[in-house]
Amino acid sequence: MIASDRLPLLLVPVLALAALPLVGSLPTWVTLTVAGLAMGMIVFIIASGLTLVFGLMDVLNFGHGVFIALGAFVAVSVLAPMGGLTGSGSIAVNLVAVGAAMLVAMAVAGAIGYLFERLIVRPVYGQHLKQILITMGGMIIGEELIKVIWGPDQIPLPLPAGLRGSYLLGDAAVERYRVVAVVVGLVVFIAMLFVLNRTKIGLLIRAGVQDREMVESLGYRIRRLFVGVFVAGSALAGLGGVMWGLYQQNVVPQMGAQVNILIFIVIIIGGLGSAGGCFVGALLVGLMANYTGFLAPKVALFSNILLMVAILLWRPQGLYPVAKR
Repeated sequence: MIASDRLPLLLVPVLALAALPLVGSLPTWVTLTVAGLAMGMIVFIIASGLTLVFGLMDVLNFGHGVFIALGAFVAVSVLAPMGGLTGSGSIAVNLVAVGAAMLVAMAVAGAIGYLFERLIVRPVYGQHLKQILITMGGMIIGEELIKVIWGPDQIPLPLPAGLRGSYLLGDAAVERYRVVAVVVGLVVFIAMLFVLNRTKIGLLIRAGVQDREMVESLGYRIRRLFVGVFVAGSALAGLGGVMWGLYQQNVVPQMGAQVNILIFIVIIIGGLGSAGGCFVGALLVGLMANYTGFLAPKVALFSNILLMVAILLWRPQGLYPVAKR
């Protein structure tokens, strides 16, 4: 879809360039732009899992936030005994610790996602209203279980020593962690596109969405593939939770629910299930939040909703709609 319609991609540089004269200072604009792109990448990682689940399985999983919070809290537990690694001034050593936390968080979130799909989602396939209600209930229960294990209070999740501070680009300061966030987001996006478009599994999943009976008649178990999609979406939410927790430098049991609104704004902007649309939408949301936060802080709370309304007035089905829903 992106290859045949590049017009929405131009929105990202257009928004960035439109903000330059309003910001007035080139170094400040560079700082805000990189910060916005980093925030957008983190939001994309968080939203990409839900985009997969909705776009490929047609499941409205309002319990997605619990996997975000779970990933962040698992990272707290994994990084706590790694003081020697996180306290090092070496970025490479820090990334080893953070990478370990990400892998464990993805594994735990994926495993819980498997149980979530079997126990909660499977009985309500094809029933959107029931999906919304039962998955929201699942998120509430999940949050309470997180409180039982880690407690109800806010827990700090400080950045490793080597990821603090900034790089200087002339007079502009670019935070190190934001650069890492951009790189991780790009890796996730490229890997997602590769799997969906260049592998047999991706082909089978997309074919199963279009004509499930035909694919099953060829001997493939579409249900297993769809369960794999749900597990992968949950694991990506866990990864996003780690990134968001480090971005905020603290975690709370309700953090997933707090981010849920932002996630759905991105998915609606992107076109309800489009990986490419989710990517572009997340970048637009990140840039808009940072520019308006600097230029008009009182408007920042509503800026993403205004952005969504403007895009839907232009393209009512989103930037890259995958189906008529």
